[in-house]
Amino acid sequence: MDIQTKLIQYRYHFTIAILASLIIVSLSCATTHLPTILAYFWPLFASTTVFLVAVIAFGGFSQLATEGHGEKAGEGLLDYVAARPEHTDQEPQKFD
Repeated sequence: MDIQTKLIQYRYHFTIAILASLIIVSLSCATTHLPTILAYFWPLFASTTVFLVAVIAFGGFSQLATEGHGEKAGEGLLDYVAARPEHTDQEPQKFD
């Protein structure tokens, strides 16, 4: 009797587990198979993988090169763009 009371206590858990497994089994039978999808899209997956590896490789190399110079990439350009004009004591020229 002790086992039966434990089973009744967890009846909702068992019901949810059975329903979830039935849904997963029905979806796996109704949908296309994974090898079919991979066979169709393998060129896209392969090219994306090559592109991401290239981005990671060149991104890592450029970070190493920037650390050797002692400043972050583009910091000099940002300083140049954000700098004030050199001739601030002169009045602006007026063109007629």
